[in-house]
Amino acid sequence: MRTPLAATLISEVVVFGLAIPGMILVSAVPAGTAALLGGLCALLALVAAAGLRRGWGYPVAWLTQVAGIALGLATPMMYLVGVIFAVIWVASFVMGRRLEKRSPDTH
Repeated sequence: MRTPLAATLISEVVVFGLAIPGMILVSAVPAGTAALLGGLCALLALVAAAGLRRGWGYPVAWLTQVAGIALGLATPMMYLVGVIFAVIWVASFVMGRRLEKRSPDTH
């Protein structure tokens, strides 16, 4: 279950980084503010991905999904992008849990 969830979070790191120029060019967010918002969200996703193995990354990852959607406050395009990633996260999480319950040898 961790692999697709980690891949989703790493993809979010890239997307949050790419959202910075979008915030600046499309929504006229000051560069420093855009870098701070996008950078914090990217860092949150990276920390969450690193913490999945130990378990504490899951709540951080859920917070990352909320933060990704909240970036829409700075630039509306991120509402859609954030929701798309949240749907991918939830689907991967739910399907991963179901598969783990079916496999008796999974830890």
